[in-house]
This record gives sequence, C-alpha cells and structure tokens, in this order.
Amino acid sequence: MKYHSTRGNAPILTFDEVLLAGLARDGGLYLPESWPSFSAKEIRSFAGMRYPDLAFHIVRPFVGDCIPEEDLKALIDDAYADFGHAAVAPLKQLDSDLWLMELFHGPTLAFKDFALQLLGRLFDYVLTRRGERVTIVGATSGDTGSAAIEACRDRSQIDIFILHPQGRVSEVQRRQMTTVQAANVYNIALDGTFDDCQDAVKAMFNDGAFRDRVSLSAVNSINWARIMAQIVYYFAAGVALGAPDRPIGFSVPTGNFGNVFAAYAAGRMGLPVSQLVVGSNRNDILTRFFETGSMDMLPVEASLSPSMDIQVSSNFERLLFDLLDQDGAAVAETLSSFRATGRFALAPERLQRAQRLFDGYRLDDETTLAEIARLQRETGEVIDPHSAIGIAAARVKRRADVPVMIAMATAHPAKFPDAVERACGIRPALPANLSDLYEREERLSTLPNDLNQLMSFVESNRWPSNQGAAVSSERSA
Repeated sequence: MKYHSTRGNAPILTFDEVLLAGLARDGGLYLPESWPSFSAKEIRSFAGMRYPDLAFHIVRPFVGDCIPEEDLKALIDDAYADFGHAAVAPLKQLDSDLWLMELFHGPTLAFKDFALQLLGRLFDYVLTRRGERVTIVGATSGDTGSAAIEACRDRSQIDIFILHPQGRVSEVQRRQMTTVQAANVYNIALDGTFDDCQDAVKAMFNDGAFRDRVSLSAVNSINWARIMAQIVYYFAAGVALGAPDRPIGFSVPTGNFGNVFAAYAAGRMGLPVSQLVVGSNRNDILTRFFETGSMDMLPVEASLSPSMDIQVSSNFERLLFDLLDQDGAAVAETLSSFRATGRFALAPERLQRAQRLFDGYRLDDETTLAEIARLQRETGEVIDPHSAIGIAAARVKRRADVPVMIAMATAHPAKFPDAVERACGIRPALPANLSDLYEREERLSTLPNDLNQLMSFVESNRWPSNQGAAVSSERSA
C-alpha cells in the first residue's frame, strides 16, 4: 500500500513512513492511493468476530508488508486488551431505528482511545526496529491529548508535547493530561483557541529545518493511522446491524472531521453507508458547509461540548480531495485561499455530490442540555454533551430510506459532569481507575500563542536536550 498527499506535491510513502511523517511535506494529508475493498461475502464473514480480530482484517491492507502479520495481530490484541467492556465498542438500542455505539470504554473514556492505543504501539514497534526516536507534537480540543499521552507515556523512543487551549477544556479533560507523571510527557496550556493550537502544530511541521532537527511526528488525526484505526468500529456497527444486506447511516458529533471521515472511508471500502450526519455545536462551520456549499470561518465560541469548538476542520481536506476529483493543485489553491480570506465555496454540482451522502445538524448549549435531559427521562441513559448532539442529529436528520441509524457516543458522561448534572440532575461518577483524579498533582506549562516560543520550548525539553530529566513544568492553579 502506497500513500499520496492531498496536495499532490509530496513524496509517495509506505505505511511506516506515513505513520512517522504525519503531515505531508507539501502541507497536505496522506491518503491511500487506492481503497481496499471488501466484497459482500467478506463483510458477512465479519459477523460475530472479536473486535481485535475484525480490526486485524480492516487494518492489514493499509499496513501491507511493513509489519509481519503475527506482529500486527499482537499489537492490535494488546491495544484493546484493557478496554472496560468485553465488546470493546458495545451497541445499545435507543429506538426502533436508532442505536448508540459506546466508544468511551478505553483508558481515557473517549473515542480517541480506539486509534491512539494502537498508534502508540505502532510508533514503538516501528521506531524500535529502525533505531530511531521522534518528537510528537499535537493539539487537542479536549480528548485527543489525554488519549495520546496515555498511549505514549514512558515509551523510550518518544517525547510528546500536547497543546490545549487554556481554560477551554473541561476540568476532567485537563486533569487527564496534566496529572500524568512521565518524564517524556509535556503539557502546554496555550493562550488561545484550539484552532490556534492546531495552527501552531501545522506551522512546526511546515518548518522543514525544525521538523528535521527534532524528528517531528504527529498523533492528531492528520496522521493517517488515526483514521485507519477508527474505520474498524464503523464496520463493527454496520455488520452487527445487518450490513451488507441493508444500508446503514451514522450520526457523528465532530469538529475536526476525522471521526466522520473514517465512516466515509468505510463506505469507500464496501460498507453500505447511505447517510452520514455531521453533528455540530454553535461552532457550526461544517453544518453550514453541507447546507450551503460555502465554508466561512467565524471566531471560535466556547460551548458545553468543547471538543467540537473548532472552526478549521483539518480532516475536511481529505473529503475535499475527492470532491475536487483528486486534483492536488486545486486542493492546495482552495485551502490557501481559505486561509487568506476565511472562506471558500464549492461549485453547485460538487456540493450536490457531497449532499448525496452528508447532512449537517447543529445544537446550541440549551438544546444540547434539553437532549441530555430528554434521553435520561425517556430511556434512563446518561450521556455527555457531544453524544447528545450526535443523537439529536440522528433523530432529526435520518432519511426515510435509511432503515437504521447509529449515533456515536464519543465520550463518557463523567468527563463533563457539570453539564450533565445541569441537564438532568445526575452527576456521573468517574470509573474506579480515575476516582482520585481531582487529588492528583498537575504538571503543565502555560505559554503565549507565539510560534517561536513554542518551538524553543519543544527543542529545549526534548531528548537529548533534557538528558532524561524530569518534566520541566509548572503546577496549575
């Protein structure tokens, strides 16, 4: 399997090269040159498989011969061994045609664990075989950071630096990152928004000299391996509910577009995906795009669903690549104009192509709280604000020709206890392994939104500059 950039001006890479590269040298995102395809017979054979076994079948074509099959199986088995539910990604029926897939049974209680528990092991495996070390820099709007840190903590070949927007993640999300006492982990609270954090990470990757000097790599969903691992649970859900013999729809709360793009990828691989609903909060750039074909950047506003407080959705570039007929130069020109002007618009025929599959739906904070309360009252289920948006979007937007819709529950309600309690009067408790989270010591560094200072911090703290010293950080207030 070979991979090419969405902007068409970067080297063609193998899987292990894409894993370590993250962002392409031309600023684009990597995609497989061709999609693996499963026949209806093969998809039927997935029914009843253990989640790690299904993951092996879905992931293996993307990895190719870069990792021997037995080693890949072992890495996958280990990645999902400690999930808190035997099914790994269990399904619950909410209504006659609406199901909920719980993606929060991993070690950090969010869907990001599905990709990052595997990604950390893939990094360790490939780097050890190569005798190399990398510096991982990532941005988080809440959940990616803790999942990435948990996956990479104490790994001998990795230093990891995670940027989060100061004061714009929940306390549980922050503490899951900042209470990890590992010498290779660095938390940075940036004075800015998630988009500022994401822009800083991309700027570091686009500085070729810096990138090479510190051996930069990425765990954000700009890294193809993240998307690859998330494709698996869409196949798991689809097969459990009748695929390939009936069409399936998915409703996905998303800000950065990576999770819903994984559903799109599953469709490209043969799963009969007939509808994808994108759930948005007040930062509704994606919903506005699917309604109008125009992507207009507005200021980021804080909400009760902070993981979706995003106005620049990095992974949308992967879909745009298809909508522009895989013309890398057109993608580069469109996104360059978007950065310069804050907007771009698709031609009507290209928008219609997107609308054949995608719908968008937005909820503000009050309607999100109302959805949490409604679901608890009618079903007894207690959900977080992000999952509430996905469920509401599924109820409202399911098309008549889609017999079953699956909403993705992306985070445990205990990650957002204040919002949940405000909505339904129930304060969800953290699982036993995190019960002392509020008592643990925090370690982080607060930095201004200044690229030079960020790059200096990374360079001066990474190995061998730190010579194995403890994390340089300050205690949070």
